[in-house]
This record gives sequence, C-alpha cells and structure tokens, in this order.
Amino acid sequence: MQTDADIIAIYSRKSRFTGKGESISNQVALCRAYIRTTYGADYAEHALVFEDEGFSGGSLDRPAFQRMLTAAKAHAFKAVVVYRLDRISRSISDFSQLIETLGRLQIDFISIREQFDTANPMGRAMMYIASVFSQLERETIAERIRDNMHALAKTGRWLGGVTPTGYTAEQIESITIDGKRKHACHLKLIPAQAELIHKIFDLYTQTDSLTQTEAILLRQHIKTKTGRDFTRFSIRAILQNPVYLIADLDAYTYFTQQNATVSAPPSAFDGIHGILTYHRTHQEKGRATLELPICEWIVSVGQHTGIISSAQWIAVQQSLMRNRSHAYRKPRSNTALLTGLLWCACGSPMYPKLSQRTAPDGTRLYSYVCKQKAHSKRSLCNAPNINGNALDAQVLQVLHDLPFDWERFCVQVQEQHNQVQKEPSAHVLSDLQRQRAELQRKIEGLIDSLADFPHGDTASLIQARIEALHKTALTLDSQIAARTHTAVECELSPTDFAHVLHTLMQFDLDLLSVEEKRNLMRLLISKVIWNGETAKVILHGAEEAALPKTPWCEDRK
Repeated sequence: MQTDADIIAIYSRKSRFTGKGESISNQVALCRAYIRTTYGADYAEHALVFEDEGFSGGSLDRPAFQRMLTAAKAHAFKAVVVYRLDRISRSISDFSQLIETLGRLQIDFISIREQFDTANPMGRAMMYIASVFSQLERETIAERIRDNMHALAKTGRWLGGVTPTGYTAEQIESITIDGKRKHACHLKLIPAQAELIHKIFDLYTQTDSLTQTEAILLRQHIKTKTGRDFTRFSIRAILQNPVYLIADLDAYTYFTQQNATVSAPPSAFDGIHGILTYHRTHQEKGRATLELPICEWIVSVGQHTGIISSAQWIAVQQSLMRNRSHAYRKPRSNTALLTGLLWCACGSPMYPKLSQRTAPDGTRLYSYVCKQKAHSKRSLCNAPNINGNALDAQVLQVLHDLPFDWERFCVQVQEQHNQVQKEPSAHVLSDLQRQRAELQRKIEGLIDSLADFPHGDTASLIQARIEALHKTALTLDSQIAARTHTAVECELSPTDFAHVLHTLMQFDLDLLSVEEKRNLMRLLISKVIWNGETAKVILHGAEEAALPKTPWCEDRK
C-alpha cells in the first residue's frame, strides 16, 4: 500500500489548446509510461496530475503549478515528472528557484526528454551548472521549431513571404470529410518568369562565371521581377535556390549524400514537382543572417512544378562551390585614396584594381575601373580606366595648392562636423536593425504556431500575417541598406578629427599617412567625377574644379 510520500506527481503545460503534438494528454501519457517503466505500474496508476492548459511558460503564476507547489510543501509526493524542462518554465531564474525549493523538500525532479533526474548524483551536480540551463533553454526552443519544420515540410506548403522568381503564391481551398474548409498556400508556376530562370541557369552553365552571366544580362537589358539590374548576388541566390530543382531520384540521392534531413520518401520524388527546404538560414537578434550547410536543411517535395533538371542544378552547385575557392579577395594593402568618392560619368562608382606592376620606388600600381563597365563587359559603359596612383597624387596636390583661407575653412568644417555628430544617424541605423531582428523573431514565432493550427481559417490568418510582416521586413532591409551605403566609410572620432585639422593647418603632404590622406579627402571632397577625359573634383560647399586629363587615361581594358 502506497503512502502519500510514495506518490509521484506529473506536471504538464501548453500555451494553446490543441489535441496534437505536445498536447496536455500526450504529455501526461508519456510521463505515465516513464513512471510505469521506472517505478512500476502502481506508481503510474496513482500518479498525481497537475495540468495547466492555455498558460505561458514565461510566468509561474499558473493555478495548477501553484497547487503543485502547495502539495510539495505538504510532502504529498516524492518526485515531479515532466515531459520537457520548458513545461515548467522558460525563465532560468524561476527554474533555478524551483529546483532549490524541491531540493530543500527532498523531492526529485525528472525531465523525460532531457533525461534529467535529480535522484542521482549526476543529476544533482548538473543542477548547479547555471550555464547549462541557458543552453538547454535555447536548444529546447530550437528543437521545437525544428519539430514544427518537420511537420510543415511533410505538407509541401508555401509558408508565405516574397515568392521566388518564376512563381506566385496561390491559396487552395478544400473541403474535409466533416465539412470543414481547409486552406493551404502553394506555389504556382509563371511560364514567362520560368523562361528567365532557364536562361540564367543556361548562361551560367555556358560561362561557368557569375560575372560573365551578369554582364550578358546587363547587355541584353534583362531585369529582375522588381525592375532592377541583376547582380552577381541576385544571380547566385537564384542558382542556389532548391525551389527550382525538379525532384527526382538523383535529387533525392544528392540531398541524402549531403546528410540533409529528407522528409519525403523516394517515391515522392516524381520528376515533376519542385523542392521546398526549411532551416536553410539561422537568424539571431543583432546578428547577420547566417547560411547553414546543406546537412542542416530539412528537404521536402513541394506542390509546385520544378523548372531545372537535377543534372543541371547539381552541376551548377558543384561549379559555384569550386569557383568560390578562387574568388577575388580584396588586398589588405590597398592604398587607393578616392575609393567611395570617385564616380564615372555613367553614374556608377569606380573601384581600385591592383596590378602586378610596381613603381620605381616599389609602390604597387593600381587603376580605377568603372563598376558598370566591368560588370557589363563594356556594353553599358566604355570609359577608359584611370591611373590611380597619378590621380590620387594630383588631387592631393590640387587640394594643397587651392587658395583657401585654411584657418577659416577649418573652422567651418569643424562646425559642420559638430552638426553631423549631433545627427542620430547611428542611432537610427541601430534602431532599424533592432526592429528588423524583432520582426524576424515574430515571423519565426508565427511559423512555429502553424504546426498547432495546420488547417482552417486560423492558419490562413497566420499565413497572411507572415506575408505582411515579411513585406515590412523587406522595407526595413532597404532602409538599412540605404543608411549603410551612405554612411561615411572612415568615420573620424573627435580626437582623430582634431588631429587631422591640426595637420591641415600645417598641411605638409609628407607628414600624412595613407589613412590620414584618405580622411583628408573625405573632409574636403564631396565627389570626383570621371568623364573619360577629365576628372572634376567637387568640394564641400564649393563649385567643381576640372583637372587636366593627363596622365591618368589608360587603355580601355
């Protein structure tokens, strides 16, 4: 005959009412099964059950939980069994306090999923490792999201957001046996855009180069679906997107060999439908989005029609991986002074390109090249390159020889600098990044909740909300990119600024380091425009001044 002290308690909690997944009844059943295996059938039958349905794990102010604490203080049971740690609380401090309370009452705590049992020495030792709780909390949440991704992957549905080029989102409604309306969102092929996808893959297959593919698209004036010019980054995003891949047995073999989690059986890879992938990226508040390796993807067969054959898609992935190892790396010893200030007359920025040649004094020679010219292979711009070393030196000398009242000018520049310092541009950028991270968290939370409401009007509302938030996220991305692009590349601290101004008063070019010369350029020059023959220097608050065309013009390579 059992006494009260021999009774084992079961605690279960779920934020929303549902009979699926980790429902209250499923948690209790799993806990009873564990108790039956570990302690015996009699303990499982007489277990004391505490259930909180519809209560968040962010607070301990839950009726059943408080009743359990009261019973614990009365020594009504000897152990508490839960399905997972986060069923108790998602707050590390609250959880730690609970463990301390149970420990003083000599009541064991057992979590089935994490195999956590304070009845043994190892379990008790782990209770005192505070860092473990934080890691467990993060991993538990990530695992729940991944479990939901597995469930969603099996449906082959499109979860909302901006559709990839070649497809549009289509909502399909069906009637279940019991008369309920079921909504799901699928991708629908757009034939005209699908031809563009074929063209991009074919061009890359022929050229084996993102740069050459970009140049051909620019020469032929082919735009993205938003009306912008294609870039290497947008082309790579299309080439790497598995949504275009026709799901056949070769595709199945490719992903299994890459150790991806494939949620569909081989029979589902029918050679018609395309691929949908989940968990391709990792988002964390305050950090840039991280692309995850294929071994962490969840792969499924979608309801949409595929576009690119598996043979071509896989060959393109191998080519991209091979070419990545030979990608251009910007030299760290770059001494170009006009980077970010020099623009071609076509409206495109010009960037420095180092050569293998050196000057008699050993200085590395470089040229300024129009970005539009380089990317379009001279089809959209054919302005000659500029001798970068000569242009930088000449611009510095021209600044030195200008008939300025330097003392008065420095006072004006200092006033302008102080005004810029008052502008909250950095705070605005930080706030935009914070809003973007918070928006991503909301989107992930809504995707997480779709597993609890896979059908019906609620699912449709959630999908619509996800799409609306995604559009807002794109707007924030544009604002962040604009502010980042227009930010000064070499922002000076007050100390550095004062030092440059002091050097300006003396203005001996031989005293300036490369970095000081670059900072000086940004202090005085608004932009420099190259029209193929002359360079026009536009100073802050002054009219443009033309420089002679020699000796900068080079050949048209």
